[in-house]
Amino acid sequence: MTVAISPENHSVLLENVSWTTFEALLADLGEHRGRLAYSDGVLEIVSPTEEHAHYGRLLGRLVETLTEELDIEIKSVKSTTLKRSDLKKAAEADESYYIGRESVRRKGERMDLPRERPPDLGIEVAVTRKSLPRLPIYAALGVPEVWTWEKGKVTSRCLSASGDYEIVERSKAFTMLTADDVNHWLSRAPDLGETELFRKFRAWVRKRFGAPPGEGD
Repeated sequence: MTVAISPENHSVLLENVSWTTFEALLADLGEHRGRLAYSDGVLEIVSPTEEHAHYGRLLGRLVETLTEELDIEIKSVKSTTLKRSDLKKAAEADESYYIGRESVRRKGERMDLPRERPPDLGIEVAVTRKSLPRLPIYAALGVPEVWTWEKGKVTSRCLSASGDYEIVERSKAFTMLTADDVNHWLSRAPDLGETELFRKFRAWVRKRFGAPPGEGD
């Protein structure tokens, strides 16, 4: 096993890790191991920085506020490990969601791919460069849509028929929402506290989509 530690990227990269060893590490490390990804014998463990955690949670709260206001049912599975032993691939998003009443009523309490569907939306924050690319892993696992945050900008990508992600202007999960909408509200985060930001966002959703008007702008 080869180990490479990257302090500037807050990550550890391990090569020549078998799937059996990977699953044993999952069990041994528990919940406080950082965010991980695995592909064909390569395992990367990333310790999220404060900025990483902050923007991941902002995007999660944006999804949760929007769905609450529009009465869209969701099931949050946050950073649950998505894995397929047959593909030798696994990843943990910063936030992830099942969206829609039928999707939320999925069977089982454990993530069991491919017997069950993967989450409809994954959120991936990239504050530092990651050695193991995440999008090919999400694509292999069949996650329909991924929002990536990088260099202050969110990009929405949807899985195409060819099995690759294509950048889209409108979210597949939330067709009423554009990437520009998301980026507008995230751009205001440095100047507003979270409570004020989401109070304004909530009011904007109500005004924009026909709910009772509020104080959003």
